[in-house]
This record gives sequence, C-alpha cells and structure tokens, in this order.
Amino acid sequence: MNHFKYSIPTEAFFGKDSIDIIPTEIKKYGQRVLFIYGGSSIKNIGLYDKIKRNFEDNAIYHIELSGVEANPKLSKVMEGIALIKENQLDFILAVGGGSVIDCGKAISAGVFYEGDPWDFCIGKAIVEKTLPVGAVVTIAATGSEMNGNAIITNEKLKRKLPAKSPLMKPRFAVLDPTLTYSVSKYQTAAGVADIISHVMEQYFSPTEGSFLQDRLCEAVIKTCIKYGPIALKDPENYEARANLMWASTLGLNESLGYGKVGDWAVHSIEHEISAEYDITHGVGLAILIPSWMRWVLDASTVDKLYEYAVNVWQVDKADKFEGALQGIEKTEVFFQSLGLPERLSELGIGDGHFEKMAVNALNFRQVGNFKKLSKEDIVSILQDAHNGCASVPINMNRD
Repeated sequence: MNHFKYSIPTEAFFGKDSIDIIPTEIKKYGQRVLFIYGGSSIKNIGLYDKIKRNFEDNAIYHIELSGVEANPKLSKVMEGIALIKENQLDFILAVGGGSVIDCGKAISAGVFYEGDPWDFCIGKAIVEKTLPVGAVVTIAATGSEMNGNAIITNEKLKRKLPAKSPLMKPRFAVLDPTLTYSVSKYQTAAGVADIISHVMEQYFSPTEGSFLQDRLCEAVIKTCIKYGPIALKDPENYEARANLMWASTLGLNESLGYGKVGDWAVHSIEHEISAEYDITHGVGLAILIPSWMRWVLDASTVDKLYEYAVNVWQVDKADKFEGALQGIEKTEVFFQSLGLPERLSELGIGDGHFEKMAVNALNFRQVGNFKKLSKEDIVSILQDAHNGCASVPINMNRD
C-alpha cells in the first residue's frame, strides 16, 4: 500500500428531505447564488419549487443557469462564469447529476482565472482559487458530489477531458434517495454501470498490499449487482435507491483509492467516444469494460481478474484463466440484464474514428496502469466493443 493523505472535506447530508439544510449551509459562505440545473426533470419532481421556496424564505438572491447537458460543454461553463461576474455571485448550487455538478465545479474554478478554463484540462494552468459549491444529487451515478474532478467537453475540438483540484470539492452534498425515484430505467441502469466502472478503475491496480481497499471495492460492486435490478423493477424502493446512492458517492469520493494507483483506461477511452458521439457516459463504459477486461487478460494480470471473478461472482474454477474469463462473461451478462446495449454499433457508432480516438486518448497522459495500453491496444478494444467479443481472441501469453 502506498503513502496517502486522507481528506474528504465535503459534508454529506443523507436522507429524505435533507434539502432543508440548503439555506443554512449556503449562508456559511454567501447569500448570492448561481443556481445550476439541467432540464425539466427537477421541475417535474417538485424539487425546483422547493429550492426556490428555500431561497425566498431565507432571503437568498439567486440567478439561474439551466440547460446543462450530459457531457457538460465548455460553452456552458463560460456562460456560468459570465453570470457570476456580472451579478457578483458568491456561491454555486448545482442540482442534478454528475454533469451538472461537474459544470458547477468547472465554473467555480474558472471564475478566478483570466484565461480559458480549458487550460485546466490540458495542463496549461492549475486551479488556485474557487468559488464555493454545493451539490444536490438527483441520480446515483458519478459520485461527483464529493470529489475534486470535473469532466468537460470542448465542443469545438470534440475533446472531453478532466480538470482536477481538491479546491473544487463541493462544500456540502445533499443525498436524498427519494429524488432518484423518477430516474428512468435506462438512466438508472447507466448509473449502475457508471458506479461499477469507477470502482473497477480503483480495484484493478498494480499496487500490492491493499487488501482492505479491495474488499471495500468488491462490497460496492456487489451492492450494485444486488440493488440495480431491484431499482429497475421497483423504482420507489427506498432501500435500493439509498444503497445505490451511497455506493455512487463511495465509488468516487477517493476513499476506495487511497494508497493505490488507479487504472482509468476505460474512462480515458470512453471520454473520446462520448466527446465524438455525445452518448451517455455509463452506457459507453458498460460496453467497454468487458472488452478492456478481455484485452488486458494475460499472465501478468490473471491473478487479479481471477480474484475479481471469485470474490464478486463466486466463480468456481480451478484454472485461473478460465475463471477470469467466466468473471468477464458474468460482468457482460449483468450489464445486458440491465437493458444496456452490448456493442457500440447498437448506438450507431461506426469504426471510422477509432484511430483518432486512440491518438487523442494518449494525448497528455499514459492510458492504463493495471496494464499500459498502446494506440494499437486501444483501437483493438474499440473494435471489440464495436463488433462483439468474438472479434478479439484471448492471447494468454500476450506481453
């Protein structure tokens, strides 16, 4: 296990009607708010009206920024920065899923930077100061409410990259499972895949001696396997929604990854797909994960993939390669059982951009730590994800 510093400064308020704490928490930092959200969903469930009443009853001035899309755009970040400067706002409340929260965090960093906020994503600038952010979560998926990451899409360049800084961590997060009751089956399923993918990126690691973190990772994945289907069948099952919501937060609030080097290859590849085609992030991840697993399976990685198969899926195979492959198959079947597509081709994605995606994925960073990937590796994984598992044979001796 590596050295680490433990720091999760975001205060989490979990449970029904926890939005009532919003005015008190905001007033710790200011009283002039940029209220960010996506579309009509928060209005349809009555959340918008409740927050507005909270503002009015507590004399909190606010300006709205609506229309934040999945895969939040740089242009929306710029719009938010302009509104804050024009109206001298001192707090950001992001209400929605990970895209809305990521947008809010990027805005918070861009307010105090005179250049293009995209500079934070390409390593041209570092975040030195932020406006405080609060988050109200309406879908269990990204866990953005308790970390310092913001994934932003530059629509002109068709690039999707992260900005990272501990200064962007929200000051508080409201986690009311009842706010996720109305989330569609498709988005619920995509959220489950998103949670699992975040945990896998920390679980599949070259770091040795992290027994405790690995068992925690397995527990979160098994929670998703148990409660994902229940939430799909019974959307207002509080137990299922609550467990998924907390799994989402734990999946990416850094606690599972302390002392370890994460992989993040699947995320790097998926960001290129959703930047080009604007697909739902969790859906792309669900398609890519089994393809990545098959491609990285070799003599150097088989022990960990077998461990995953045994501990998560209770695979009973004496041969480690056979056991690992069965774990991969069970993972793929589970995603399909949630109603998620199996192949990129099902989403209308062709293979004409795979070379470009691979090159872009490798810009600014290494892709993969559990198994380092080359451009050719990434293209092969994309091809496998496009055509189905039969397109890439398993090479047990692959270097």
